[in-house]
Amino acid sequence: MIWLIILIVILLGGIGYAAYRIWYLAGVLADAQEYIEELEVTNRYMYSKILESYDTMQRIDQKQAFEKDDDVGTTFQLLSEVLQQLKEQFDVEAQEEK
Repeated sequence: MIWLIILIVILLGGIGYAAYRIWYLAGVLADAQEYIEELEVTNRYMYSKILESYDTMQRIDQKQAFEKDDDVGTTFQLLSEVLQQLKEQFDVEAQEEK
């Protein structure tokens, strides 16, 4: 009889601990999900600003002086590569959402 009581107390303690851990991890997961959503909004905002900057640089660069092999041309090229990678990533995400 005493063994049965000890076993029940141990099982209830284990169930209580497991329930607490599940509740705690659910809270951590909810916080992580909120962070990911905020990060996605920030990424989309930064992508739009980079794209806007790139468009402005192309409008300013009517003689294509930015595309030469100097420091400004290198920066212009790097910005172009980053924009292409971001566009590919966001286009894939947009297609997955549909």
